[in-house]
Amino acid sequence: MSEKILAARFAEVVLPHLGDALSLARWLTGNQADAEDVVQEACLKAHAGIAGFAGGNARAWLLTIVRNASYTWMARNRPRSVVAVGDLADLDDVSPPPDNDADSPEAALIAKANSAAVEAAIARLPQAFRETLVLRDINGLSYREIAAMLGVPQGTVMSRLARARGLLMTELGGRHEPA
Repeated sequence: MSEKILAARFAEVVLPHLGDALSLARWLTGNQADAEDVVQEACLKAHAGIAGFAGGNARAWLLTIVRNASYTWMARNRPRSVVAVGDLADLDDVSPPPDNDADSPEAALIAKANSAAVEAAIARLPQAFRETLVLRDINGLSYREIAAMLGVPQGTVMSRLARARGLLMTELGGRHEPA
């Protein structure tokens, strides 16, 4: 394709979605200046790849480039500890191990409930939630250990644990209202 045709295609496919691209980059990077840098880099990549754009959803195509460019830019320009949003390995070092005497709503509910009812409610949990709850709250394993055992990210372990506890509280009649 000639440079003129590529420029026209770029203007048709990319330019209408620059506002959305900047918005996504701002959410991912956390500030306007970094977002502008990312969008500029994404536009360069989009321009280089415009000949390969096969049609379809131009907005999704551009936002995918922006997302990838954001993560690449942050990995290159920010300390790793800021970029690694999903790296929760340090939580085990700063959070206390599960404590049966804790004054949490979950602990209070379990302490008041009939143990047979608790066991039955745990048995009715979906398998992924049940195994995570048992490994953490009954066996006392760390998030890191559970993630390695199950072959899932630590964030998934935390999410499953929160969902499992919420389902248990609902099933056993506990409704935790935010203060």
